Amino acid sequence: MKVLLSIKPEFALKIFNGSKRFEYRRAIHKRSGVAKALVYASAPVSKVIGEFEIADILYDEPEQLWNQTSNFSGISEQTFFKYFSNASKGYAIGVKNRVFYETPISLESLNISSPPQSFMYLE
Repeated sequence: MKVLLSIKPEFALKIFNGSKRFEYRRAIHKRSGVAKALVYASAPVSKVIGEFEIADILYDEPEQLWNQTSNFSGISEQTFFKYFSNASKGYAIGVKNRVFYETPISLESLNISSPPQSFMYLE
């Protein structure tokens, strides 16, 4: 099973250049068996630009997540803690085997009418 993740273009591109090896989320998918994530780069790109296999998923207090992942966060400490402000726990989705698409894919070609706010399941 796969999920489609909406990610801001600046962060999505960092996943594929290797500088961002963790995708941070306040909430994630709950279904078991999710092995891959398609990356939808939000506006102005508005396309699926690649995919990656989900490595481990860390769940902890933001301070602990930062301590464990900061070397491969792809974002500043300030950005990280701003994102997790008012959150007692968070997730860090490990990225492995990333594939950047030479030709981005439209949501319409995947029979998806609008991008997900955070994520959506794909069968």
